[in-house]
Amino acid sequence: MARYVLHLAFDGDPRRLAARPAHRDHLRRLKEEGRLLTAGPWADDSGALHVYEVADEAELRDILREDPYTAVDGYEIVLLKEWTPIL
Repeated sequence: MARYVLHLAFDGDPRRLAARPAHRDHLRRLKEEGRLLTAGPWADDSGALHVYEVADEAELRDILREDPYTAVDGYEIVLLKEWTPIL
């Protein structure tokens, strides 16, 4: 398994806010499955940070394709990078 950090940026499109409940349900399911370690928006709601534990980047890209925010073009990927925490 590998850990990935995902930094997202949001724009002001109201379709993203309409998709937020489904997006958060998606994240809760991933957390229950053990594939999402933590996630949350920046305090100013300009974007979010997610930390995933998945087999590889291909699995993470599949997860993103299933996210309701993707369907409404609700984010831009600022950073998607494998992460090796020491603590």
